[in-house]
Amino acid sequence: MRAVHLPPRRYALYLLALTLSGCALGPKGIAPDMPQPAHYGVEGTPSEIGTPDASQKFVLGERPVPTWWEAYRSPQLSAWVEEALAKNYSLSQASHSLTAAKEQLRAQINESLFPTVDAVLQSNRQRALGLPNIGAPTNLYNVFAGELNVSYTFDLFGVERYANSALAAQVDAQSYQLDAARRALAANVVIAAVNGAALRAQVEATERLVQLADADTAEVQRRVELGSASNSDLQNAQAGAESLRAGLPGLRTQWQAARHALAVLMGRTPDAAPPDLELAALTLPERVPVAVPSDLLKQRPDILAADAALKVAAAQEALATAEMFPSLSITGSFGRAGFSWPKATSGAGAVWGIGASLTQPLFHGGALQARRRAAQDEYLASQDNYRQTVLNAFQNVADSLSALTHDADTLAAASSARKHSEQYWRDAERRAALGAIAPSVTRTGEKQFQNARLTEIRAVATRLADTASLFQAMGIPQKEEKSE
Repeated sequence: MRAVHLPPRRYALYLLALTLSGCALGPKGIAPDMPQPAHYGVEGTPSEIGTPDASQKFVLGERPVPTWWEAYRSPQLSAWVEEALAKNYSLSQASHSLTAAKEQLRAQINESLFPTVDAVLQSNRQRALGLPNIGAPTNLYNVFAGELNVSYTFDLFGVERYANSALAAQVDAQSYQLDAARRALAANVVIAAVNGAALRAQVEATERLVQLADADTAEVQRRVELGSASNSDLQNAQAGAESLRAGLPGLRTQWQAARHALAVLMGRTPDAAPPDLELAALTLPERVPVAVPSDLLKQRPDILAADAALKVAAAQEALATAEMFPSLSITGSFGRAGFSWPKATSGAGAVWGIGASLTQPLFHGGALQARRRAAQDEYLASQDNYRQTVLNAFQNVADSLSALTHDADTLAAASSARKHSEQYWRDAERRAALGAIAPSVTRTGEKQFQNARLTEIRAVATRLADTASLFQAMGIPQKEEKSE
């Protein structure tokens, strides 16, 4: 943008008009309009997903609940989330940083609204050179002084006001970031608890598969000794058992890591990790609120933080413009001074001063114009950041809805496979008890059941965790979040 050069008379009138009208020197920081999609993803949001015994309803337009984790109906899980919100050090750090930012804002506003008053008490002894050929070659004397100094800068063009607005918007952005951290912490606790319970169940199922594989190996060993099986059959059975056994350490490592992560989220040391939940004790939330896109813009902390950042950039652009105009300051002082305390406190020791200064930047090597252009570009960048944040939020919700929809299909298929394999296994057990089939057939049926159970465990955990992610993606209406 080119600098505008005005004649002195017109420039003075322009400054007077700005002062009297109080017009803004920069943009208002209003968030740009964003498209409102009919639905979040490429496919419409279904109203209900899952089977009758594991169904979920997506309630479009329903307001989310701040304590959404209670929908899992696990008092233990709710207690863990509350403990994490109260004792997590990263969240506490963010909270203290926000409190400090609010105090800094209060200090800056008070300093800009009121004059500064300082008391100065001075006492010193000096040795100075005297005048040539007159009197003593040096003068030795004391100086005693006490003064009150007052100064105030008039905010003619809003330099202080825009600086305060920028800092206030920064505090708002930090507040929304704290809200986002709080919601992310709650979701991480739920997901860590779900993963811990699922991994423990997977370890137990895998341990049983190893036992069954060892039993198969022992039977093949007996058959080799009887001559009804070959060494290659034995080696194949041993390889299968060892392959299953090799997977156990990795599962146990993941399980312990999930427990350690949960403990740290709760503000505990890893050795104080709480016991695992039973996966079956967690209830899949039946109703999941889905905000319409226009409401999502008002309740997602990351979108609100981007909006606050836009207001910061707008105030900083106005501030860079205001710094190009005159500033008026007044100073005053009153006190006592003298070369001795009696003289300083006498009537002749009164000293005072008052002054005013009007400063108009004339030449700063183009720095002021460059800072203003930089602020303008920063504002445009903040607009783009807001737009991208909104699109990312839409994508986050769309991905979460899509994941949950497919999770329901996966879980339905996994549950059906587990039921059929369990039925086959139970039938085989009854037939083996009657001597109709060999015990190895029963073990084969149980291995199919345990493998199907592993798939179902993973599907259950994924659906529970993705539900937590969708709750987090919805955000919380601002008034409700602030009331927590």
